[in-house]
Amino acid sequence: MRVLLAGASGLVGAQVLRQLLDDPRCSSVVAPTRRPLAQVDPRLLNPVWDFSELPLEADWWQVDAAICALGSTMKQAGSREVFRQIDHGYPLLIAQTVKRHGCKVFALNSAVGANPRSPVFYNRIKGELEYNLRALGFDALTLVRPGLIGGERAERRPGEHIAGRVLGVLGPVLPRAWRINPADRIAQALVEAALAPQPGERVIGPAQLA
Repeated sequence: MRVLLAGASGLVGAQVLRQLLDDPRCSSVVAPTRRPLAQVDPRLLNPVWDFSELPLEADWWQVDAAICALGSTMKQAGSREVFRQIDHGYPLLIAQTVKRHGCKVFALNSAVGANPRSPVFYNRIKGELEYNLRALGFDALTLVRPGLIGGERAERRPGEHIAGRVLGVLGPVLPRAWRINPADRIAQALVEAALAPQPGERVIGPAQLA
């Protein structure tokens, strides 16, 4: 299968890319990024574009499945408008474009608590994206909703670091839904959703990712 991956340079996206390139079911990966990836592989196509200027008629949008692991934080984005564009606008544009080019399978790295009616801005944006993705009519749509993601990020997030240390200590006695979700487990769920799609909509929560 030919898979498009958005967000390949992030914590989860990098794990998704590694797993896709290691999986014989995946014939090739298209991974558009703003800066060139370090990976070199004959099955990897890495178009370098700003996401505000993506070439929407390029041949590389023709894929069998797409995975979106794009995401930011309010601190990184700097404003609600920029955060909405990164976590809603770009993912939806990517989904609309691959769908228009014949893609029938889509997997999203969303977040626990995603709800279009949530009073929490972050959760509301994630929920609005999920709602809009459903309306596109993919044959197979998987929404992966992790809680706290475990792994080494390129940028430091103090709040996540502290929470991660606390949950790491308490993990053995906590319910599975409250435990840290390792980035590689999240990536595995996304990869399986793309390479072994199940018809209809699936939601994978934090308890399944612990």
